[in-house]
Order: sequence, then structure tokens, then C-alpha cells
Amino acid sequence: MTTTLEPAGQAEPAEEQVEVVWHDAPGLVGFLTSVDHKRIGMRYISTAFVFFFLAGVQALVMRVQLAGPNESVLSPRTYNELFTMHGTSMIFLFNTPVLAGFGNYLLPLQLGTRDMAFPRLNAFSYWVFALAGTFMYLGEFIGRAPDAGWFAYVPLSARAFSPGVNLDFWGLGVIFVGVSTTVGAVNFIVTIFKMRAPGMSLSRMPVFSWSILVMAFMVLFAVPALTVGTALLEADRLFGTAFYDPSRGGDVLLYQHLFWFWGHPEVYILLVPAMGMISMIVPTFARARLAGYVWVVTSLVGIGFVSFGLWVHHMFATGIPPQALGFFSAASMTISIPSGTLIFAWIATLWRGSVRWSTPLLFCLGFASIFVMGGITGVMVAALPFDLQAHDTYFVVAHFHYVLVGGVVFPIFAGLYFWLPKMTGRLLSEGLGTWSFWTMFTGFHLGFFPQHILGLMGMPRRVYTYDAGLGWDTLNLLSTIGGFLFGLGTLLTVVNIVRSRKRGAPAGPNPWEADSLEWSVPSPAPHYNFLTVPVVDGRHPLWSVPAGGASGALQRATPLTAGLEAEPEPEIMEVPEETYVPFLTAVGLAIVVVGLLVEQAVVGVVGLVVALAALGVWLWRTDGDLQ
Repeated sequence: MTTTLEPAGQAEPAEEQVEVVWHDAPGLVGFLTSVDHKRIGMRYISTAFVFFFLAGVQALVMRVQLAGPNESVLSPRTYNELFTMHGTSMIFLFNTPVLAGFGNYLLPLQLGTRDMAFPRLNAFSYWVFALAGTFMYLGEFIGRAPDAGWFAYVPLSARAFSPGVNLDFWGLGVIFVGVSTTVGAVNFIVTIFKMRAPGMSLSRMPVFSWSILVMAFMVLFAVPALTVGTALLEADRLFGTAFYDPSRGGDVLLYQHLFWFWGHPEVYILLVPAMGMISMIVPTFARARLAGYVWVVTSLVGIGFVSFGLWVHHMFATGIPPQALGFFSAASMTISIPSGTLIFAWIATLWRGSVRWSTPLLFCLGFASIFVMGGITGVMVAALPFDLQAHDTYFVVAHFHYVLVGGVVFPIFAGLYFWLPKMTGRLLSEGLGTWSFWTMFTGFHLGFFPQHILGLMGMPRRVYTYDAGLGWDTLNLLSTIGGFLFGLGTLLTVVNIVRSRKRGAPAGPNPWEADSLEWSVPSPAPHYNFLTVPVVDGRHPLWSVPAGGASGALQRATPLTAGLEAEPEPEIMEVPEETYVPFLTAVGLAIVVVGLLVEQAVVGVVGLVVALAALGVWLWRTDGDLQ
């Protein structure tokens, strides 16, 4: 449908009138039908944190088992189930979805638009993620939890060595959640290229928006490899094919190649948006423009490209020819260059600024110090001789926790303290925030630094117990204490968030005096985002004179732009009303997955019918090109 926004300068409609057009239905109906990117983003974040705390409990129980030699808190089988679901939860159900949640909430606000390019697809993506996570945990609740590791290496994950439906909960769940990640990435890309505010050229786009764009392209190239690899595993398990059975012409290393072609870019799929967060927060509290904007963006794009040449980094001990390993070793070291560029850009920004200390900045600096240490050990394991010694030891466990917990969780907490006032309209307590940071920071190092030494002393990973007299007792006890201290720090943030909902000071539109467009609207942001669609004339729109805008908030519509310079197009995109269709489509797919799990074709057919019927209504009710 072709319509136009009213030009700036005409009388703007009252906010009450606009709310009538853009509001969501209250209660359960609104919860199930909303297509508002802000509500969907907050659901992503809150749901992902549920899985984060489940994963944290699993980790602490494992650390109790390893606190001393010959402990019997857990059986070997239970330990395997816990570390499988811990890794699965952190990688598939927390880190990626919570960053997607921040992207969903912030991207339209930062770009100066009123919603995502595909609002219903956005809702569908969330429901698929929530149902996939529920499906994967269903196995644990009924005593059939996945138990072959979050990587599910064959042949241990084959039917012969892992009978029952335990691994099917993992395999089908991974395929299911991959649908959510992939369609979400498409939505991010189209939103960025077609819905930036007039005047917001790519060279003026906020760094966090750039990081979401890089992440989305990485997802499109990496996740299909995981989906295919897992689908072939499930075909072997459910239908008796032989993709990974060497006795019938299959190849077990094929699975590792497919898994790690996703797995190592996945590290940077998480790190890139985390670095984008840091690049927004540091300039705000330094009261200075980001040093080397072009270099920062170039480094993020470079990380995205180079990360796809690192997957054999995880397979150095599999017998691959040394000539090939040399290439992957060099690539693994090369990626430290753009990562280091970002560190220097943040240091330069702080150096030339006037620093205002606050909890978000503390988490940023904690991230930077931890990530540097994780990067150093990353270069160490990129060296072939060292990796062959440290392979499958606790040194590797320490390294990837320094990268993935220190390098992703700390920026996520920085983002919470920075953007939650925008989402809720309430400031968090600085005192509780500071205590939370230092408790987490101390607990993190106490928990994971000793694991480097344990690895060098020969302690293998994935063991549920160990004998006395090996010299590992004290270091494991310290690691367990550190884990509980880290958990206490995260709970302090939860207390802070709950407290702020009633006792937190009102945030106002821009409590940090930040520079990007999300801080130009009230806190929490209204359903329509912008009463007047902004026109951007620089990289720091709130630190410069505004250039005006276009009205039209009474229409459920938002402008479209084209080209690198975000030139306005004559047509606009109509934003769809709330609808049950995304939820029902996701439920249909969930029923299909359950049918495969129980090997009942009738159940699968019922789910397929539900999904196709909902999809038919979805397509039938679509007006315009971009809904």
C-alpha cells in the first residue's frame, strides 16, 4: 500500500490519540498477539535470563561435585546431563537470544523508525525460541536430559552409544531454535538497510546497530551449517541413515567440521554485539566521541570475515595435515588484530574524555580486562604445539569461559545497567550495582583463573571426579568458591532490578546524556517510538542541533529509506496490528518437533497442518511489500 507521511510543521496529533492507534491489547491477549519490537525484545531478555539462571544452578552443582576429590554428590550420568544442559543453555538459550533481545528493543529506536521490518516475523522468532527452550528442558524434567555434551560429538551421540530420546531433545531443539535465530537475522538486516531515519547514512549509524548488522550476516552463513549437521545427526538417529557411521561409508569428522563451522564464528556472533554495546557505553561516560569510529566499524566487519577461517582451531588433534593446520593457526592469531584495535579505541576514548564513573562503565572495564586475558590464552591455544598439550584440559575450559563469560556476560550486564532505565523508566541503584560488579569480577577470576593451572597440571575436562593426591584439591575448591561468589554477584543485580521497579528514581528520557536516538524519547519508550520521525545530520544526533522530522504517528506506519545515505522513499511501511498468527505458527512447528521425538507421524501431521494454516492466514492478511 502506498501512502505518505505528513510533512513536518503540521500540527502533531495528541499523544493520547497516537496511543489509541499504536497500543497493544492488555493482559494475556496482548501478551500473545503483540508485534511491538520493544515488548518482544524485553521478552527475549527476560526469557534468556531464566535460562541463564538455570545454567548457573547447573554450574554450581557441578562445582560442588568437583570441590574435593572423590565426591559423590552426582552420579556420572547426572553430571553428564548437567554439563550438557549447562553449555546448551548458555550458548543456545542465553547468550545469542539475550543479545537478539537487546537488538530487537534498541535497533528501531537507534535507527529512528517505529518497528522492525517484519513485526509478525519478529514475534514468530521469539515464540519459536521460547518453545524450543521449553522443549529442550522438557527432557530434563522427565528424566531424559541430553547427556552427550553441548557439542554432541559422534559417535557418542549416535543411537548405539546414546539410546533413548535424550539426545533427540537436544538435536531437534537445536534445529528448532536455529529457525528463530535465522529469521531474526533476516529481520535485522532488512530493518537496517530499509528503515534508517532520513539522513542516517551507514557512516552515521550507531556502532551497536553496525554490530547487529555484522552479527546478522554471520548468523546467515554460520547457522545453516549447524542446522544441517544436526539434521544429519537426527536422520542417523531416527531414520537409520549413515552420514556419520564409518562402517557404512560415513565420516565422524564431517560432524565436527559442520559443527565448528558454526561454533567458532558463534564466539564472534556473541562478541561482536557485545563489543558494539561497549562502543556505545564508553563514549557516553567518557563524555567524548568514540575514537576511531571508522576503525571500530571496520574491525567489527573484519572480525566477521576472519572468524569463518578459524573453525579447525578446535580440531588440531584430529589428524588433519599440518599444512592445513598452519593456515588455521595463522588465522586464529590474526583475529586478535581487529579485536586489539577495539581495545585501543576504547582506551583512547577514555583518555581524551572526562570520565564519569558509573556501574555500566565498571562492567565495560571489567570486560576489557577479562577479554584481554582470554585473548592472550586464545593466541596460546592457536599455537599448534601448545594446543596439543592443552587440548581437552581445564586450560581450554578456563580460556573459553574468559572469552564467553567475561567477554559476553559482562557486556550484557553493562547493557542492562545502561539501557534498562530506558526500558522500565527507572534507574537502578548505583550502590547495589557497584557491589554486584565487584562481587562478579572477584568471583569470576577466583572461579576460572585456577582452571588454567589445573589444565597445565593435567586435569582433563568433562570429568565428574578425581583422585586425591594429584595436587588439584585446593585449586578446585577455590574455583568452586569463586563460582558461588559470581552467582551471588548476579543475584545482587536481580535484587537491584526488582527494587528499582518500585523504588528506583525516575530515569527521564536521557539520564546518561547519551548521544543516540533511543535517548530522545520518553522512558519507557511509547508504543509508536517517535511522535515525529527524526531526520539525522550526524553520528551523534543528540549532541548536535536536531534537523527536524516528519509527523504521521496517527498512522500505524513508518518511513522507508534507500541507499547508503538513507534517502527517503515515497512509500511507507504499514505496521501490522497485533495478531495470534506468529504464536500459532510457532506452536504448529513445536508440535511437528514433538511428533519427530515420539516418532508419531500423526502428531507431526497435526502440527504441520496447524503451522500451514496459521501461515496461510499470515500471508492472506499481508498488505504491502514489507509486512
